[in-house]
Amino acid sequence: MTIANTLQLNDGATLPAIGLGTYSLDDAAGVDAMVSALEVGYRLLDTAVNYGNEEAVGEAIRRSGLPRDQVRVTSKIPGRHHGHDDAMTSTRESLQRLGLDHLDLHLIHWPNPSVGKYVEAWQALVDLQQQGLVRSIGVSNFTEEHLDAVIAATGVTPAVNQIELHPYFPQEHMRAVNAARGIVTESWSPMGKRQAPFDEPPVVAAAQAHGVTPGQVILRWHVQLGALPIPKSATPQRQRENIGVFGFELSPDEMAAITALGRPDGRLFGGDPDTHEEM
Repeated sequence: MTIANTLQLNDGATLPAIGLGTYSLDDAAGVDAMVSALEVGYRLLDTAVNYGNEEAVGEAIRRSGLPRDQVRVTSKIPGRHHGHDDAMTSTRESLQRLGLDHLDLHLIHWPNPSVGKYVEAWQALVDLQQQGLVRSIGVSNFTEEHLDAVIAATGVTPAVNQIELHPYFPQEHMRAVNAARGIVTESWSPMGKRQAPFDEPPVVAAAQAHGVTPGQVILRWHVQLGALPIPKSATPQRQRENIGVFGFELSPDEMAAITALGRPDGRLFGGDPDTHEEM
């Protein structure tokens, strides 16, 4: 199996096959961590309005000295900005905080279906893409129903659906839903945070067989699923490990054994997109 270090999106753009999650990297140490990540080879930084760190992300990019076109930046529209005009304004404010003239990928953070405005927010993203302020547009935590609603309303299919995805919650159904629509699945909390399955026998066995760390096994599992993981790490050594997963390949049996760790509801918290609200 040959896996490229980039993923093709349905709009013709590409993204690196692994990105850096930046949640809680919101102070001087966070900027240092993001600069380190860029120095060791990351080229995708994932932030959000609700992370409160867009200024820090922009500062890290400037301090890195990398040309703007070499770094992909993702942000997300919060639930309180789902109205069409609010979403347009929210995006411009994100760009101002980041100090950038465009976002490479902009997502709706949660559908918040009880509010009922996520289709409006999606129309705003379509408009922002046409205006050139956003290169690629997508969603986060959307179900099949939510995806089909925005596609039906606008005729535009999201390029990305960022969802909770890790070995305890492998999301077979949503990965299939996304794939059927040509949508790239992006994985938040790809290690499973505090519940990371580093000690699970299939993970340990694969790590020993390939001479890599359990974390590298888990990220390689994501990559071979065709998903784009965005692990967070603030230490240079771990950052190097996290992007160093293209030199080995998990066997079909190893892949299946890790996927089999999935639990009926392995969510990290009650983040069911049909009921969870994040404003």
